[in-house]
Amino acid sequence: MLKKGIILLSSLLLLSSTLLAACSSGGSDSANSATPQGNDAAQTAATAQPLTSLVEASDLTKLPDVSKKRNDTIIVGLTDPAGVFTPYFNQSGYDGNVISQLWTPLVTVDERGLPLPNLAKSWDISKDNLTYTFHLVPDTKFSDGSPLTAADVAFTWTLIYDKAYAGDSPIRKLNIKGGKAYTEGKAKQIDGIKVIDPQTISVTLEKPNALALTTLGSDVLSKAYYGKDYKFGQLDYFKNLHGSPLGNGAYKLEKFIPGQEVRLEANDNFFKGKPKTQHFIYKTAEGDAWQFIETGDTDFAQFTATQENIDKLKGLGFLNILPYTPSTYGYIQLNLENEKLKDKKVRQALTYGLDRKTIYVDAAQGAGAVANIPSSPISWSYTTDGVNPYNYDPEKAKKLLDEAGWVAGSDGIREKNGQKLTIHMLTSKRPETDTFIALAAENYKEIGVDFQPEIFADFNAMVAKVDGKDYDMASFSTPMLTDPSDGIEQFVDGEIKGYNNSKVKELYEKGLSTTNIEERKKIYKELYLLLNDELPVIFTNYKKTVYAYNGRMEHVKVSPFIGLSGNLFEWSLK
Repeated sequence: MLKKGIILLSSLLLLSSTLLAACSSGGSDSANSATPQGNDAAQTAATAQPLTSLVEASDLTKLPDVSKKRNDTIIVGLTDPAGVFTPYFNQSGYDGNVISQLWTPLVTVDERGLPLPNLAKSWDISKDNLTYTFHLVPDTKFSDGSPLTAADVAFTWTLIYDKAYAGDSPIRKLNIKGGKAYTEGKAKQIDGIKVIDPQTISVTLEKPNALALTTLGSDVLSKAYYGKDYKFGQLDYFKNLHGSPLGNGAYKLEKFIPGQEVRLEANDNFFKGKPKTQHFIYKTAEGDAWQFIETGDTDFAQFTATQENIDKLKGLGFLNILPYTPSTYGYIQLNLENEKLKDKKVRQALTYGLDRKTIYVDAAQGAGAVANIPSSPISWSYTTDGVNPYNYDPEKAKKLLDEAGWVAGSDGIREKNGQKLTIHMLTSKRPETDTFIALAAENYKEIGVDFQPEIFADFNAMVAKVDGKDYDMASFSTPMLTDPSDGIEQFVDGEIKGYNNSKVKELYEKGLSTTNIEERKKIYKELYLLLNDELPVIFTNYKKTVYAYNGRMEHVKVSPFIGLSGNLFEWSLK
């Protein structure tokens, strides 16, 4: 579910303490970003100069001494993980960030989120899109030098179908043929999984699924190591292995000191060659990301792409600055179980009546864009064709509320059947929250809505109140979205309480039933237009951020879908 994704994030993605902050009404990734308030924001935005390409460090002599002395180590900030460093078992995205350096998957994705060969050098898909045959890169090894073969892949897939497996791996949702029988203890093995030879394995599904290739192509566990004590229905022994992982990624775990650091060292057996930098450290100590990057205690961090932040980063002189657009979207969740919000005209009025451009773009000094569909602009499925932009139009909002039967009372607040149009809005405390609250209150007052915000210092406390259904609106952002279906899922899995649209569900399933990109584009366009009209949530914004990193670092790339793990092995210090 998407909100869980916000709290836990994805096992493949974000890596700095600022970048791992949950979400907010203002749409900023950085808890340390400075954002102008009120009218000053629009004036600042007018002079902002968007960053469109890499800006290299201007003066490496300003590099802090502590950074100059590091020749074989790169340090990145990370919120303290729990230490569950086993794929498919971790419950924290922070643990997942560590896992993404300890393992490399069978299949990766390109800059558009489309599949690319990795540990699987190639694959074949049957004409009916049910059978996938993976061909592994020969002579690959785990970090201890033991061979990685098709038997390890089969063990990993089978493990997910064990009745004792309590994780949330999407592999189980693929419905591998014979998987259910295995889970129920009616079969000793899964019929749909066939080891053809040490470098070849096939798997057959019950029905087509567009996510099958990348889902099946995830991390591989060593059968010799993790399966040594395996017995069906008994997985408790894994708890003793989480702190001593055996992976096949660019790095292996050297030491984990809770509250201080996760120290990784280069894996000599990595199938793409030994990493260029011997040590990689996640600094998990509490602290300010600005402070750590300024003092040289970390080499890499992410900040909101405000002009103020960009100018400050440039002023330090020793940092490279790289613009970045995450594959996420922000939204205001609506409690559709409340009678007043069941009416589509009310939801549309609340969208027309909110000046999203001023709130999410101007007030962020241009570090964002208005969202109108559940997809990121960097997705291959993204479109604006036929999409209603819901430009700020208070008169249009008033007309819709009139049509919905909400009439302005003597105090200017609209009423219907003796009930005032009061909106109880939940949001979390962030630097940009005050701007959002002030502008939203002003916007809604103009159209006759009594806006009542409640600000939470703790994000999880806000989520608890949402779960208790004591709210009308609540501000969220999605985790990283790799496939278009990821952005739609919350509208079909019950996450948005009170929303149950059979057509959305039909199109969602249709979009997963084919692997043809052009066919899927048409399906998702239809979905986007439908959700853009119905507005089960108010889509708010896309974020624009920048990475700042030590000017000595070379070959740095960051994927919007898999973060740093795609080419961390190539990062080096000159």
